[in-house]
Amino acid sequence: MVINVLVYFSSFIIGIVLGAMATFLSRRVMMDRQIRIAQRKAVRMAAAARNEAKQVQDEAREEASKIKAGAETEYRERRSELQRQENRVAQKGETIERKLESLEHRERNLVNKEKGAETIRTHLEEARSKQLQQLELISGMSTAEAKQSLLENMEIELQGETSRRIHEWEAKLREEADKKAQGILSQAIQRSASEIVTETTVAVVPLPSDEMKGRLIGREGRNIRALEQATGVDLIIDDTPEAVTLSGFDPVRREIARLALTKLILDGRIHPARIEEVVAKTKEEVETTIYNAGEQAAYQVGVPGLRPDLIRLLGRLKYRTSYGQNVLDHSIEVAYLAGMISSELGADVAIAKKTGLLHDIGKAIDREVEGTHAAIGADLVKQWDKSPEVVKGVAEHHLEIDTTSIWGFIISAADAISGARPGARRESLEGYLKRLRALEDIANSFKGVEKSYAIQAGREIRILVKPEEIDDLGAMRLARDIVKKVEGGLEYPGQIKVTVLRETRAIDYAK
Repeated sequence: MVINVLVYFSSFIIGIVLGAMATFLSRRVMMDRQIRIAQRKAVRMAAAARNEAKQVQDEAREEASKIKAGAETEYRERRSELQRQENRVAQKGETIERKLESLEHRERNLVNKEKGAETIRTHLEEARSKQLQQLELISGMSTAEAKQSLLENMEIELQGETSRRIHEWEAKLREEADKKAQGILSQAIQRSASEIVTETTVAVVPLPSDEMKGRLIGREGRNIRALEQATGVDLIIDDTPEAVTLSGFDPVRREIARLALTKLILDGRIHPARIEEVVAKTKEEVETTIYNAGEQAAYQVGVPGLRPDLIRLLGRLKYRTSYGQNVLDHSIEVAYLAGMISSELGADVAIAKKTGLLHDIGKAIDREVEGTHAAIGADLVKQWDKSPEVVKGVAEHHLEIDTTSIWGFIISAADAISGARPGARRESLEGYLKRLRALEDIANSFKGVEKSYAIQAGREIRILVKPEEIDDLGAMRLARDIVKKVEGGLEYPGQIKVTVLRETRAIDYAK
């Protein structure tokens, strides 16, 4: 049994060995076959590579031949170009040499000419010195004196010529400006028809009888004292029959006193308590009237959107007068005129109307605040209205500052038209005479003035000058100087015309 096992085992091993040998032999046969196939492919590939390399080599030889031919052609072209450039350089060198020779020749000629010119200059200087010496001997003046005399004569001639030219330019500009201004102002005046408005600064209250005077005074004057304390207005009771005069600087207070006194007279109950009650109610009524007047003025002119504070101040102008002219009516008129002038000039009509309406608003509080009414009004408008054009126009309408915008000129012209028209304003006799004397004193302060006369109610001054001291051009300068001094040192409504008259008389007698 052991023998059988060994036989089986031996047979198994022999089978394994034989199978491995068969597998090895079959694989060896396949590998040899693959090697032969690969060798044949390698031979074919080598042949193809040799053919391809031969083709590339042929193409490279052809390309090299072409490049060589192109390089030889380019070389020949460049060589010919260099040859041409060398020829041009050589020609230019010859030209430059010829020019240098010509310049050297001209330089030698110039040197010779300069020497000759220097010699001639020396001779001329000597001749000039001799001539000056002879002229000094003949004229009896030195060179410096002659120069000074000549300069003085030229200065006099230049002054005369300058004055003449200035006069011509001023006349031409004045003529053109007058025509334009007359056209604009005439259009504005024709389109505005205003009443002649004058008011007084005192109020008179009529009484039903003289018996009422005693009741107004009251026992030991208690009624009149109560009324004066409540209103801040002086009550003047004199011999005027059936009338009482109210006097006060504040027109609003004066109006309150007038209305309150009228109510007390109609009511008949006059005692301190009743006076205080009536005055308090009247103040409320006047405040309402003031606001309504300002609102109505803004609506009438066509200026919407004003702040209530400005409307209230504008309404206060209803009780303010300037030279007898109601300031609110004047402001409305100026607003209309400014709008008309602006439309003629092509400016903003709305801004012009607002500026004209508010230009005198400073007069509503000028008794309470320091400064001119133009500056006060500009501050008020700047505070409550943010339009810089309106502020400028209000501040500049009296031309009190150095620079003036178009709005300042427009409002100034409209203000002058409204205030200077006949019957618009009036002034006291004392102030009128004082202004006339001041105007004549200014004219008489200039040298060469013989007499001066203020005429046309102080709107014109005529000046007679001494003809032996002032010539025609000097008369023109004198008129301009007087105008500047009047503008700087005198306050006046409207404008003043300055006329300088120069007259030469030749008198002889036949015997």
